[in-house]
Amino acid sequence: MIEEITLRLAAYQPAERPAEHQHRDVAAVLVPLRSGPKPSVVLTQRSSRLSSHAGEVAWPGGKADPDDASLVDTVLRETQEEIGLQAEDIELVGRLASFVSKYGLWVTPFVGLVQPETALQANPDEIENIFEVPLQFLLNDPRVATEQLDRHNEVQFAPVYEYQNFRIWGLTALILEDFMKFGMGLGVR
Repeated sequence: MIEEITLRLAAYQPAERPAEHQHRDVAAVLVPLRSGPKPSVVLTQRSSRLSSHAGEVAWPGGKADPDDASLVDTVLRETQEEIGLQAEDIELVGRLASFVSKYGLWVTPFVGLVQPETALQANPDEIENIFEVPLQFLLNDPRVATEQLDRHNEVQFAPVYEYQNFRIWGLTALILEDFMKFGMGLGVR
C-alpha cells in the first residue's frame, strides 16, 4: 500500500498558488505516514492552553519563519518542535494541494514516510496528544458529516471524521480528504 501511495503522490502535481493568494503569509504541515504492516497517518491534538486552535486535531506544522529557506524547511522545523520527529527520520514523498486557513494563511501540506519504530514525543507546550489513524479505517470514507466552511471569500466543503475520541474537521479534514483522494486513490464524496 505504501509503495502505491508513494507512486501516486510522485505523479500528482497540485496547482501553484493563484495570483489572488500571493499576498498571504504561508505555512506548511506534514502528513506523517507511518509505514509498516498496518500503515497509518499521525495526527496531533493541540494543547488546550494555546491561544489559537486550542484542543483541535491538527497536522504537525505551522507558519513559515523568516529564517526558513523553503516550506520544506518550515515543515521539518515545526514537526521537530511539535512531535520530536527529526528531519532524517522523514522521507518526503509528495505535496498535496494548498488551502487557505481560517486565519488567512496559505497552507501547503507535505506527505512524509515515517518508519514504524520511530518514536514521537509531544511538546507539552503545543501538543496534548499524538495519535494515529489506520489507513484501513479511511478506506471507506468514514465521514460522519460534511460541513461548509466560508473562509476569506472561498467556500469549502469539509468532511468530519470521528476516530476514537478525536474529532477531525476543518482544514485538517480537508487535507486528509485530499490525501485519501490523491495519495490513496479513493473516490471520496
